[in-house]
This record gives sequence, structure tokens and C-alpha cells, in this order.
Amino acid sequence: MPSDFSDAEGPFLRETGCEGAGAAVDRSKVVAVTDVPDAGRWSGAALLLPGVLAYAGAIGPTERHAHHAVQLMVAARDLRVVGDDGRVHTGTRLGIPSDTGHAIMTGARTAVALFVDPESALGSAVEHRLGADWAGAELLAGLDPAVRDLRAAVSALTRSVGAWAAPPPRHPGVSAALELLPELIAAGPVRTGTVAGRLGMSTSRLTHVFTEQVGLPLRRYVLWLRVMTAVARTAAGDDVTAAAHAAGFADSAHLSRTCRATFGLPPSALSRNVRVDIDSAT
Repeated sequence: MPSDFSDAEGPFLRETGCEGAGAAVDRSKVVAVTDVPDAGRWSGAALLLPGVLAYAGAIGPTERHAHHAVQLMVAARDLRVVGDDGRVHTGTRLGIPSDTGHAIMTGARTAVALFVDPESALGSAVEHRLGADWAGAELLAGLDPAVRDLRAAVSALTRSVGAWAAPPPRHPGVSAALELLPELIAAGPVRTGTVAGRLGMSTSRLTHVFTEQVGLPLRRYVLWLRVMTAVARTAAGDDVTAAAHAAGFADSAHLSRTCRATFGLPPSALSRNVRVDIDSAT
């Protein structure tokens, strides 16, 4: 499945329709023109958090693909993205719902992209606010396409959807689970019931407090933690197979399928084109 971080350097497409912030739907014929320098591929910096991949740099064109994460983009120039229904969405602030087929036709040299797990508290709030026309002018008004502090970008998005709140005191079971999970992940499959048993909690209680305080269901947190572990090992020089095994995946194909299904890119793309900062803080 082609990804947002693919190395394809296909032609950019002439921009038509409205200029400026927001998004416009354009059904006009698309005409290919020469590539725009420096934006032919994705290259920049990324921050990988549980439930969020934040990226700053150049956005390049892609072939049609889909991924589970909600994708939000803010750029210094109009982006053009076509959906499976043939509609062309144009704007400097665009959002793509989860599991939605799309292709980026025109990218930008300076941009920020956020990939948010739709099963997280933040992702659910984003999808609720994101209109069917993929317009993100209001939702993304507080994001600067030239920002390089990616944690600040995630915080700005959180505030814009009203999901910002002072965290409550952490339940000791949640703290213990967060400490235990890396060990369990390295050993193989992780089941919520197993974690709950190790902590002396009921499965239902652990599921409730973990989701409430971390913002992700435990099973989704485990998946993101596996991906983060694998990407960290790849960036440190491991081959994909070794990184996959270290993160508890069956093999490199399993890791690649999971990465592509979650946010549309193989793990190798991050280590090859993007400087990655990984933070397991919640």
C-alpha cells in the first residue's frame, strides 16, 4: 500500500480553486506540471508519542492509500488531496478522516502533519470536529506550518478540540501498568487480562482507568508502544527484522503491515527520510 512517506516523486499538480486558509472542494480537471523543488518527497523531523505521530517538514505527493489514523495537515501553500469519491480538496489546513482512501496530489515545502489514533480521546474529538468536506480551518487555526516544536503542535491541537485538561492524580494501577508493559511487549503477545492479573486488578477496572487516564485503550497503547520500540531500534541501526522481533512482532512483514495500517508508512521510511524523536510519556 503506498504511503504518505513513500519515495515516489510523481508530478505535482497545478493548483486551482481558492487560495488561503481552509479547504475548498474542486472537481476541475487536474493538469500535471513539473515537480516543485524540495517537496517531491517527505523529509523532516517527527515526534512519535502514544497515539500521535507529529511531523514537520516537506510534504510530497502520494499514490492512493488509507490508514487508521486521522491525518491533519497545515501548510504554507495550498495542498491538494483527492478522495476516493473523486473530489479534490484544496486548502492550507486539511483533515482526512480515519480509514479514508486519499492521494496527495500537491504538497508543500513547509508543513506540519499530525496522525492521530481515532480510538484515543484526542482522535475521537478531532473526528467529531472534522467536517465531511475535510475542512480544517477552525480546527487547525492555532497551528503554524513553520513550527518545529512538535510537542507544542500536539498541545495546540488538543486545546483547539477542547480535550485539554489538567491530568488527575495517576491511579497506581495505571503507573504500574506503564512500567510493566515494555517488559511484557518484549516477551510476546500482551493481553489485558494478563496485565490486570499481574497488578491484582480486575480486567474491567484496569481497562476503565487506563483508558480514562492515558487517553488510549490499553490494547491500542500496546500497539503504539510496539511500533515506537521498532522505530527506535531501526533508527539505532537494527535491520527491520531484528527491530520487529525486539518489539514483539512475528516478523518484519507483520511490523510493516501494522505501521501501514496505522498511519500509512513503513518503519523504514521514518529512519530513511525523517529524523525521529520518540517519547513514551503520556
